[in-house]
Amino acid sequence: MAITTVPGATRKPGRPAPYPAGSRRTSLGRKVRDNLTGHTFLFGAVLCFAVFSWYPMIRGVVMSFQRTRRGETTWVGWDNYVRILHEPSFWTAWKNTFYFTILALILGYAVPFFVAILLNEFRHAKGYLRILVYLPVMLPPASALFLFKFYAYDPSDAGLFNAILKALHLPTSEWMQSPGMTMPAMVLASTWMNMGSAVLIYLAALQNIPGELYEAAELDGAGIWRRIVNVTIPQTRLILGLLAMLQIVATMQLFIEPLILANGAGAEDAATSVAYLIYQHGFFQNDLNGAAALGVIMLVVLAGFSAVYVRLTSKQD
Repeated sequence: MAITTVPGATRKPGRPAPYPAGSRRTSLGRKVRDNLTGHTFLFGAVLCFAVFSWYPMIRGVVMSFQRTRRGETTWVGWDNYVRILHEPSFWTAWKNTFYFTILALILGYAVPFFVAILLNEFRHAKGYLRILVYLPVMLPPASALFLFKFYAYDPSDAGLFNAILKALHLPTSEWMQSPGMTMPAMVLASTWMNMGSAVLIYLAALQNIPGELYEAAELDGAGIWRRIVNVTIPQTRLILGLLAMLQIVATMQLFIEPLILANGAGAEDAATSVAYLIYQHGFFQNDLNGAAALGVIMLVVLAGFSAVYVRLTSKQD
């Protein structure tokens, strides 16, 4: 009897059988389809960033070195920057912006952290308290600021804050009509309006701290303040640093608070910020080239802060 052999029926032990040609084609087609879908979504995201972020940024830098008059654009080099730097309102705006940023770091940066520590100690009604703290964030910023302007900062005794001060037999304030109280009042409103997000981030970081560290600190006789300094702050150092950088970047773009609370510049230009000065140049003075130069200067300043932050964090790592 003749023995016939089937090609491929015999193979060396331990060697896997080859996949059929149709199976290889199916696997290759699936990989192509999966990669094509991913690249399609990636292309859409890159296109949106290019059109709405990168192109306006590059266009703004180019416009800062140009001058447009009656539809004609000419290259003027650094003339726009020199003109902007010689305006008295430029330095006033930067002084007010830095003042607001410092006050926001003292109040708007520290308050959410300690509120998060306080909420983390509660054992009951945690969800309700979180919703209560986050509620101002869900309000439109304009609505929240108008609430402060017409209800809390009313310079008469009908205003909420003046009514409280009067009940405590303390002198009342004109709030937004007083140059000395304009920035603290805006920081207070901005802190109430935006601190909910930071509180939730801090709460998530606090819940990741091992409880054994607090137990060891309590056994060593550490009080609540020592536990915060020696356990809580070191364990949340990265989150604290990141939110500090985000706080600086956000507060230096101060715009909607002076626009609504102080009607723009405020009493004696006490509320004029760099972002509001850009708005004035672009929409009131029809000076788009000067507005672009101001925007580039702000970009450079914020990039400098970001570079310092990256440098410091890289050394710590």
